[in-house]
Amino acid sequence: MIRRFLSFYGPYKGLFTLDFSCAVVVALLELGFPIGVQWMIDKLLPTGNWGLITWVCAGLLALYIVSMGLQFVVAYWGHKLGINIETDMRKNLFQHIQKLSFRFFDNTKTGQIMSRMTNDLFDLGEMAHHGPEDMFIALMTLVGVFGIMFMVNWELACITFIVVPFLAWIIVYFNQKLNKAATQMFEQIADVNARVEDSVSGIRVVKSFGNESFEMERFTKNNQGFRLAKLRSYFTISLSASSIYMLTRFITLVVLVFGAWYAYQGKLTYGELVGFLLYINIFLKPIEKINALLELYPKGMAGFRRYCELMDTEPDVKDAEDAIEAPKLKGNIEFSNVTFGYENHAHVLKGVDLQIRAGETVALVGPSGAGKSTLCSLIPRFYEIDDGAVTIDGIDIRKMTQHSLRNQIGIVQQDVFLFNGTIRENIAYGRLDATEEQIWDAARKAHLEGMLQGLPDGLDTFIGERGLKLSGGQRQRLSIARIFLKNPSILILDEATSALDTETETMIQQALEQLSHNRTTLIIAHRLATVRHADRIVVVTEDGIAEQGKHEELIAAGGTYSRLSAAQFSGVGTV
Repeated sequence: MIRRFLSFYGPYKGLFTLDFSCAVVVALLELGFPIGVQWMIDKLLPTGNWGLITWVCAGLLALYIVSMGLQFVVAYWGHKLGINIETDMRKNLFQHIQKLSFRFFDNTKTGQIMSRMTNDLFDLGEMAHHGPEDMFIALMTLVGVFGIMFMVNWELACITFIVVPFLAWIIVYFNQKLNKAATQMFEQIADVNARVEDSVSGIRVVKSFGNESFEMERFTKNNQGFRLAKLRSYFTISLSASSIYMLTRFITLVVLVFGAWYAYQGKLTYGELVGFLLYINIFLKPIEKINALLELYPKGMAGFRRYCELMDTEPDVKDAEDAIEAPKLKGNIEFSNVTFGYENHAHVLKGVDLQIRAGETVALVGPSGAGKSTLCSLIPRFYEIDDGAVTIDGIDIRKMTQHSLRNQIGIVQQDVFLFNGTIRENIAYGRLDATEEQIWDAARKAHLEGMLQGLPDGLDTFIGERGLKLSGGQRQRLSIARIFLKNPSILILDEATSALDTETETMIQQALEQLSHNRTTLIIAHRLATVRHADRIVVVTEDGIAEQGKHEELIAAGGTYSRLSAAQFSGVGTV
């Protein structure tokens, strides 16, 4: 774990060397100051040479000015080092999350992912800056100051150093306690973030059901859990700090008593006594650094462990080593004995065989939960099948790179997601290098031109988070405009017109028919009236593909489709 953490220093060796070197020089200058004070008291004051004393004081002032400059380097450039490492980790984590498959997001709350990328990494930057540097300097200072104290008076030095084993035990003991407390604290704040994300995203549902009090109670429970975890952490920190404070002050008192006795007996000069007391303060500084690390290290490493845990999560959908860039696809799709099931669930699809010809419009109908959307999700390889094969133009989709495969598939879903930005940005998401003319052309084909002309800012109108400033029909048309702009070889329409009124639906149906011309199109629909003109209708049930054919053929067959159609058009039920 430590070796993995240290690997992040690689790109910043120069910055680390600068910071570390300056910190070492600052520590050495601190060791030199008491020697100057001791020499002045014992050697210069008795001579009464005030000119020399003034020059020595000026020299000490110069050293302090140099130390000030070096400390600025340590404070600013050292923190820059830590921030750079924290930024790299956050970038790596975001890039890795982009590679994870749908199965991961199905089982992980958005708020918990957000917490991994923010809260968990806050202390890592500080630890990256202070960890190696402070630990080395603390040990170096302890050894250096003890050596000087030993030369001044070995008996007093040994008396001082007796307390070090007790300090070491306190540090190790409370470090173990803090590790556990910090991990619990990160887990609790992740739950808080997840609760906030759920509640804010669904605020309209919350208010429509009048469940604000219920949400407050749930948030209070998570918030109190975080409060208790944080209190446990600070309780451990306070016990550690109090114990170390008492031991360090005890050292000062012991040195003062024994030093005064040695000075009284003539074993120690007054200058050496004052210098020894100054060295005690220097001796305590590395202990304070170690105490600060005691608080920082567990938090940083707890965050780093959670970072590594997510980074080590392998996507179950990965490009094969010999994966090829998909050629321009015609759209001949074939499911061969395909079996698939979601995690911890029974198989949704079992031994499915289905062929779809290039340019054919195929409608998938059937009861909810039968696997229609799942079947379509396997084509862009959002999930990895358990058995069988899915091929396009005779090429197994597992042999294509995910990017080249998905780049030729357009999906319009029932639940439209729009980004917080302008209409232009959301349409252009279909093709990031699109020209102004291409964006307007896509908007016209999706029947957005009239709406845009009525807006003061036109394409540059901000639509709010998830497009909440637009109506449901406008959001759906905007998502369809993205697909017009993408111009894919294969279209998947998952209840694409369900949010539209009858008049708008008719317009969009005409536009989609234009878009699907000579293009393989799969339509998932519950309203059978919208798919009766499809080239082929495939009825999907929990047992697999029950029947397929044209609307008239299936009605005449008197099977599942006929019963569904009769129930829907007679108003007896819905599908």
